[in-house]
Amino acid sequence: MKPEEIEEIAIKWFKAFNTHDLEKLLSLYSDHATHFSPKLKIRMPETNGLVEGKNALRNWWKDAFERLPTLNYTVTSLTANNNRVFMEYVRKVDGEENMLIAELLEVKDGLIVASRVYHG
Repeated sequence: MKPEEIEEIAIKWFKAFNTHDLEKLLSLYSDHATHFSPKLKIRMPETNGLVEGKNALRNWWKDAFERLPTLNYTVTSLTANNNRVFMEYVRKVDGEENMLIAELLEVKDGLIVASRVYHG
């Protein structure tokens, strides 16, 4: 894929996430996608921070959207190549301090196959 196409997947990802459209968000992922997040490691220690498959992703994000109804991301930077996009954004939740986040999406055949979140 071209970097512009990979970047467009990231833009769709942000739109789905910010509207809390779980099904639209999941449609961007392959069935066996993996996701690593330090938040997963904290909230679900048994995962060691890593989940696999759409069902696990659905459960993770459904919980986040229910717990944090004002959760919203503001994009600060997107850098794409032919199969990955590195995203930098600000996590915003009412009543919490804003958090700078970086995330890498790996894309194959037009779907996200892996994502990894980085933050302090």
